[in-house]
Amino acid sequence: QVQLVESGGGLVQAGGSLRLSCAASGSIFSIGAMGWYRQAPGKSRELVAAITPGGSTNYANSVMGRLTISRDNAKNTVYLQMNSLKPEDTAVYYCKAVVATLSRGFHDYWGQGTQVTVSS
Repeated sequence: QVQLVESGGGLVQAGGSLRLSCAASGSIFSIGAMGWYRQAPGKSRELVAAITPGGSTNYANSVMGRLTISRDNAKNTVYLQMNSLKPEDTAVYYCKAVVATLSRGFHDYWGQGTQVTVSS
């Protein structure tokens, strides 16, 4: 199977920075797109940023210019550098990866989520 393990969440003041990491492990044959989603209390889960294996990126309008997604294909890891954080960025952040295993085609896998809290 495939596991995604996130790290780097926490409490930060408005204007501060955090860096999230998400490492994929297991019976991985290939990894396609990777991305970060977030879910605030009482709201639906939304896409924050996504990145293809070749490095093409896509961002939600609300985070453009403040958050940067990157990946290290050799380490099967995706990162989210979060700068100029705002209270409205407070949410549980989840990583997602489209992964092909040795026995299956491509499927979506999710991390367990990491809490990001931005105080005003």
